[in-house]
Amino acid sequence: MLFRDLVTKCRSYRKFSASAAVPDELLRDLVELACYVPSKGNLQPLKYLAVSDAPDVAAVFSFLLHDAPSCNWPGTAEEERPMAFIVMLGDLRISSEFSFDSGIAAQTILLGATDAGYGGCMTTSLDREGIREQLRIPGYFTILMVIALGKPLETVVIDQISGDDSTASFEDAHHIRHVPKRMLDDVLLEFRKTQ
Repeated sequence: MLFRDLVTKCRSYRKFSASAAVPDELLRDLVELACYVPSKGNLQPLKYLAVSDAPDVAAVFSFLLHDAPSCNWPGTAEEERPMAFIVMLGDLRISSEFSFDSGIAAQTILLGATDAGYGGCMTTSLDREGIREQLRIPGYFTILMVIALGKPLETVVIDQISGDDSTASFEDAHHIRHVPKRMLDDVLLEFRKTQ
């Protein structure tokens, strides 16, 4: 798959096939990919928990804040829920700054999942204390985000928009989810004076 195709296919998927498990080896491979991405000061403060055990997967799903505006996660039917999660942690013994590293690592994980025929969705709308207790995460880790993973059941398409058009995604009558994206000429700016 060409890199451009991989990037445009890598969407936030929120409905997954319950009949397609995410292999533990794939979870390890995705975390390994994240080990190779750039890190601020090369401190590498990110750590990960791969969650594929059914009771823990169900518990982590219950700690996603489904009604949070930034989450936009529907009340997914049990048979459409993620089959695994990667919980991204920041090791406070190494650094207290994770914003540079976390986005790069999360996108790399999702690109790797897409390349392997899976999909996912990153979310920061979480009951962090619930997750901490369920997974017995020590206090010197901050929970940065959860990446849900599985075989996507959704068809997601990109719609190019311009100007002040809404960027809110929506599902049409055919159950295709549309994700509006601004066009290149709206985001690639030039401030030099014309002669």
